[in-house]
Amino acid sequence: MRTERVEETLERIRREVERTPDGVLAFDGDGTLWSGDVGDDLFMALLEHGGVRPEARVALERLGARHGVEVHPDAVTLAHALFKAFEAGRLPEKDTYEMMAWIFAGWHAEEMRGFAQEVVTRKDVARRIHPEARRVVEWARGQGVDCYVVSASPRAVVEAAVREVGLTSEFVLACTPKEEGGRLQTSVFEPVPYGPGKVSCLRQRTDRPLYAAFGDNVFDLDLLAAARVPVAIRPKVRLRDRAAELPALVQLHPEEA
Repeated sequence: MRTERVEETLERIRREVERTPDGVLAFDGDGTLWSGDVGDDLFMALLEHGGVRPEARVALERLGARHGVEVHPDAVTLAHALFKAFEAGRLPEKDTYEMMAWIFAGWHAEEMRGFAQEVVTRKDVARRIHPEARRVVEWARGQGVDCYVVSASPRAVVEAAVREVGLTSEFVLACTPKEEGGRLQTSVFEPVPYGPGKVSCLRQRTDRPLYAAFGDNVFDLDLLAAARVPVAIRPKVRLRDRAAELPALVQLHPEEA
């Protein structure tokens, strides 16, 4: 996987814009637009806050039972155990990302959004934006090219985070818990934007040409493959190990803030 400077990538995207009008860009969020994982930030903040409500506890117990995680009477302790199982590779990634969204069951949607904004502010996501990613977004905004953010993290925290790079919630596709009577439930809307689900979510929203896609991990590979210009930003080992599967994939040269 060769490294390419921002100017080179933007020139290739510009040529795609000239060939085909009204296309879009798509970005993963965590690790791609910013360093770290805002889904993890939100989840850990919830556990620190002790905000797991009774509506989520039964679902946590069911998830633990399916994957051999010992049930604990304290919901926060159980949630910590599930996360450790995820880190150890015993809890599937998709199940984990769904849990991080529905664990707010019992909260009002607006309440969760406010909490997510507080987390983004406290975790200083604004200072975590990758400068090379910011440059691409700013170029696209200047050209009138819409930028979608396709992330498996909870929608509320992704919406709060993308504002730090000048994007709006209108173009966020993320893991979204269902609601009933204004309260969040222990289920999420499908498809979850993870792996092939990233492409499914994007195509449910728009059939416009995908000029370029940007990702950092192996579960972004399907989204990257769907783009005319696939670009890795600070790629993780798992993506680098499979980069040969997508010969057109390039790595964007990292920049300093």
